[in-house]
Amino acid sequence: MTPYKDITDPRLVKALAHPLRVRILSILDQRVASPSELAQEIGAPLGNVSYHVRILASLGLARLVKETPRRGSVEHHYTAVARPHITNEAWAAVPDIVKRAMVGATLQQAGAYVNAAAQEGGFDRAEAHISRTPVRVDKEGWERLSKEIDVFLAKVAEIEEGSAARAAEGGEPTEDAVLLMMLFESAPHLAQPQHRVREHIEAGGHEHPAPAAAAAQPAGASLPA
Repeated sequence: MTPYKDITDPRLVKALAHPLRVRILSILDQRVASPSELAQEIGAPLGNVSYHVRILASLGLARLVKETPRRGSVEHHYTAVARPHITNEAWAAVPDIVKRAMVGATLQQAGAYVNAAAQEGGFDRAEAHISRTPVRVDKEGWERLSKEIDVFLAKVAEIEEGSAARAAEGGEPTEDAVLLMMLFESAPHLAQPQHRVREHIEAGGHEHPAPAAAAAQPAGASLPA
């Protein structure tokens, strides 16, 4: 299980706000890979990928795990050290243009995950879930929602750790899953009338969109999924 690393320095958040770095870190979170392998999978120039891998290593988010001789040269293989967990304080201190760049990169990647899974039956399991829950909250409500997400993510890490421990003891093997969540201010032209929101909440139901929704993971969440 890849541990989480709290990022409290806004400068590190800015360093992560690059689409290529987000994609590289996501791959390295799943498996060991070299810059050459990453470049082929992503479809980016090797020089660019190598540069961004070094940046991730310098941030303590990736590390070199092995070196393989290749025709007179050495191929370096990396893995993710930790999943970035950006604190609310660090996120608040980052310029809006950086926030939008990071959110955009994460949404692009998350959307690819969701669409690929939808096409290959990833939502066929009885336990699968996708929903949209519009709510109306005040400032205290926003803060409480954010804190509850932090609590939930801690539970997710605990569940993942328990699954790995049971598998190591000879239990059922683990399977890859992706959990996507969003908490954001609704665009004015998309906001629902208040009475519909209230009826929705009181009924305890969810509205189910087509499985193309994706989740950004800035403040109080983790990158990548």
